Amino acid sequence: MAYGIPRRAFGVNDNEQVLINWRRGLYRVWVVMSIAWLMGWTIFLIMHGIQGNIRTTGDMLEIPVLLFGPPVALLLFGLAAGWAMRGFKADGGPAKPPSNPAK
Repeated sequence: MAYGIPRRAFGVNDNEQVLINWRRGLYRVWVVMSIAWLMGWTIFLIMHGIQGNIRTTGDMLEIPVLLFGPPVALLLFGLAAGWAMRGFKADGGPAKPPSNPAK
């Protein structure tokens, strides 16, 4: 029994349009990148704290901004970019050619 992504034979239905859910896919990429950001900086800050380099209250206040600021900013940028791209979408369906009642 094989697990994983099912294989597709090459040449079969190659001219068939594949629908992509961009919103869900980009959201998942954002989640993965945000988790990687948090993990990387958390490890760095733990090592930094063990060495005794976090001394003042200001240093402690910088930590949440450092950890959560960039992922939230990236999410807001993605939402704004999606909103801007939706502005280019046509309002109705495809344009109908004008009818010629003179004929």
